[in-house]
Amino acid sequence: MPCSDKAAVAVSVVVPVRNEAGNIAPLIAEITGALDGRWAYEIIYVNDGSTDATAERLAAIMKQRRNLRQLRHANSSGQSAAVRSGVRAARGAIVATLDGDGQNDPAFLPDLISAIEAGGGRIGLAAGQRVGRKDTGFKKMQSRIANAVRGVILRDGTRDTGCGLKAFPREVFLSMPYFDGLHRFLPALVRREGFDIGYVDVIDRPRRSGVSNYGFFDRLWIGIMDLAGVWWLIRRKKPTPVATEVFHD
Repeated sequence: MPCSDKAAVAVSVVVPVRNEAGNIAPLIAEITGALDGRWAYEIIYVNDGSTDATAERLAAIMKQRRNLRQLRHANSSGQSAAVRSGVRAARGAIVATLDGDGQNDPAFLPDLISAIEAGGGRIGLAAGQRVGRKDTGFKKMQSRIANAVRGVILRDGTRDTGCGLKAFPREVFLSMPYFDGLHRFLPALVRREGFDIGYVDVIDRPRRSGVSNYGFFDRLWIGIMDLAGVWWLIRRKKPTPVATEVFHD
């Protein structure tokens, strides 16, 4: 059963949102349908400076669901910041994420969470890989170009880093260097920390309502700088020495 007791929570589902009032209730219903009876879990919505009725919709549902939490940014700080706020507040050892617009199907959350559990500590990220994408042709072209460039430079072995459906151990995420745009480079950074990645094919869906709040062109040049920064981080990574304490006889 879902539980808000910190000691009992095994999985935290983090959902970053900005002005997604119309998608709140149906997505929460789908998350609970996918996870109820399988894990003790919580749902953390990170309200990234919404100016619509997002906060009120969440507050109303929180009266019925004790395992639903809302974090609120006073001003919009971006998707990476919202994900980080959610992970830092998470009570579960495993964190799963998905976008709040309804395009990510929560039915795939159990497969992602199970991949982390079955990894025996080797899997640092279970990443959704979209098939049958419902975006416009122009947006698909943008993603193909971005993923191709990223793959050539970072060699992270991942064909789709833009899918919001992911799961990872909380401590692995928090051990990585933080910067705006982090969520777009998780595969490369997880490999940098010495972990393997598991992949799960997921079905993409059309957005239920509203419009995209985290665009492409507003991050184009920042994304290029982020890519250069991640490349530098990977090249500068040194093996972590194994330290053993020496005692006197």
